[in-house]
Amino acid sequence: MSVFLTGFPGFLGSALVDRLADRTDEIVCLVQPKYREASETRAADLFGPDWRETLTLVEGDITDPALGLSETTRTDIESRVTTVFHLAAVYDLAVSPEVGQAVNVDGTRHVLDFAEAADVDRLHYVSTCYVSGRHDGVFTESDLDVGQSFNNHYEETKFRAELLVRDRMESGEVPATVYRPAIVVGDSRTGETQKYDGPYYLIRLLLRQPRVAFVPRLGDPGAAELNVVPRDYVVDAIEHLSGLDRSKNVTYQLCDPNPLTIRAFTATLLDATGRVGIHVPTPVGLTTSVLRRSDTLRDLVGVEPETLPYFTHPTRYVGANARRHLAGTGIEPPAFESYVSRIVEFVRENPDIRPDAMG
Repeated sequence: MSVFLTGFPGFLGSALVDRLADRTDEIVCLVQPKYREASETRAADLFGPDWRETLTLVEGDITDPALGLSETTRTDIESRVTTVFHLAAVYDLAVSPEVGQAVNVDGTRHVLDFAEAADVDRLHYVSTCYVSGRHDGVFTESDLDVGQSFNNHYEETKFRAELLVRDRMESGEVPATVYRPAIVVGDSRTGETQKYDGPYYLIRLLLRQPRVAFVPRLGDPGAAELNVVPRDYVVDAIEHLSGLDRSKNVTYQLCDPNPLTIRAFTATLLDATGRVGIHVPTPVGLTTSVLRRSDTLRDLVGVEPETLPYFTHPTRYVGANARRHLAGTGIEPPAFESYVSRIVEFVRENPDIRPDAMG
């Protein structure tokens, strides 16, 4: 198997490359020129000074119809590649519609065109559970366009990108497998992450306060759920499922089957950070609007306004395909309570991670 991968050296991409190395003949990673140095450093971290025996880094850009490759380079890669892993995207809840369209939608279309031209055996596409938008109720792996509204342009552009993948998949032009992770946090064993967003805003808000801490209460904290999974589960699942013949043209939701409610999630973080919470009723709409208008207040509390609607998110996720095809492997999402202390400890020891939003 010869692999073409986008999204290196991103959060999931670099970990997945490490897992794929033993079962591939060649891995070609498309990297933006501005990430070339970071990619070489990450490659050396993973495979040592002789990393070029395992990886080939090719400079390009998925926003370009030709992927930023010369005709000669593209033709050469197309002739060798049998499998494509497409992970590159803008993972930013505040992404503008123009950037989201260019990277998440047009970029996916360009990768699909490449995969079709290369006549690959499979395209593995990393989407997100949140293509659901604010669907009121259970969202399954067979669902996609259910007339949902969206919290932000990130969700909407990932939804439109997955529509493109499903269209090529169902037409038979590009055999594909779709992976929809829930909210991905750090490694459950080490706590390691490359970015602080989503639940990390609440962790950092608590750590900045004394033992008695103010906690925003958004909506009904006993009703909404926060579906969180660690990076190692997502990577383990993709690595295993991508090697199965029966995963062809299947969608997998890589989610926690027993997610915590917002109330339970907050209580878990309070315990892990050693804080006692004073819960302050906080209107989501008003607070979001105020934070968007005030850079000073946003910097003070350290919370991005785009995060707040997820504390009243009405959607529940189920992953029957993932559970069925991972049965007996031991690959399953651990309970958040079992690794939250390692997540918090990593944040304590690494307070200033400031990554780019591109994954």
